[in-house]
Amino acid sequence: MKFFGIILVAAGILMLVFGNVSFTTEKKIVDVGPLEINKKEKKTIGWPNYAGIIAIVGGVAVLIAGNRKNN
Repeated sequence: MKFFGIILVAAGILMLVFGNVSFTTEKKIVDVGPLEINKKEKKTIGWPNYAGIIAIVGGVAVLIAGNRKNN
């Protein structure tokens, strides 16, 4: 339980720090013999700030619940 709580808190902090993640994909358009045409597309994945806050709160709740159960 404790490990899962720490992971949730860390993921929530990372979600708040890095609000958007961008990456590039390459798509093959034409492939005729030795001729090949590719297209590069830049894509962005974004998540709302409240998702990171919810992950942090959930992780803290799991940590607290785990500590109460052990005592």
